[in-house]
Amino acid sequence: MQLAHATWPEVEAYLAKDTTRGIIIPIGATEQHGPNGLIGTDHLCAEFVAKGVGEVCNAYVAPTLTYGMSQHHLGFTGSVTLRPSTMAAMVRDIVQSLNVHGFEKFFFLNGHGGNVTPLKAAFDEIYADASLGANPAAFKTRCMTMMWQAGGRTRALAQELYHGNSGMHATAAEISLVQFYRPDDIKHVEMSPKVAPPHTDFFHSLDYRMRYPDGRIGSDPSMSCPEHGERLLKATVTDLSEAYQAFLAY
Repeated sequence: MQLAHATWPEVEAYLAKDTTRGIIIPIGATEQHGPNGLIGTDHLCAEFVAKGVGEVCNAYVAPTLTYGMSQHHLGFTGSVTLRPSTMAAMVRDIVQSLNVHGFEKFFFLNGHGGNVTPLKAAFDEIYADASLGANPAAFKTRCMTMMWQAGGRTRALAQELYHGNSGMHATAAEISLVQFYRPDDIKHVEMSPKVAPPHTDFFHSLDYRMRYPDGRIGSDPSMSCPEHGERLLKATVTDLSEAYQAFLAY
């Protein structure tokens, strides 16, 4: 169920009868994903998977948060970032807004690793509001974040399909998932080198661009295909549906 496609009386009626009071919030980023990956890859992956989990779990899915903490990608045209503090403030406001109406369990289905630290900082701010007495309603609030590719089935399938070359950024797995979601936007580009340099520490955007000239990290997304994306979607929806149900029961 899509929150954006519901009316306020429908949401109010849902909360009146649903004792779990949970909601799924897809969150990603708007950043480069190598020569053949769409700039929206991270938020498109999160959105696609969240829709599937929402259907399986009969849960509301909030509108996708399409911007994330991506400062290290600003050396590549079209990338957009939020400051970590901006992102944490945005997440806190979204949770507390929905909390006002009765939602209590917030499952952030994440498509971008750079979001993890700001998300956890936002969660700590929300819990601090409860502990310090600024928002007593937050005592019932629970927040969780999980990467769409973190489940056991999904990781095993990515290993089977790409033999360790899915990579860290602009991965074969995420490009495949987007190709299945957006088949009209598939790009075919020669990769040089075929497998991008492995991950090392990086800092600001110029440092990142110097280390990874075409944007990829440790990946060969030329192996991507929509057929792989279909299989990955099935695996991750199963993994994350189980994770969401466990979160609601916690």
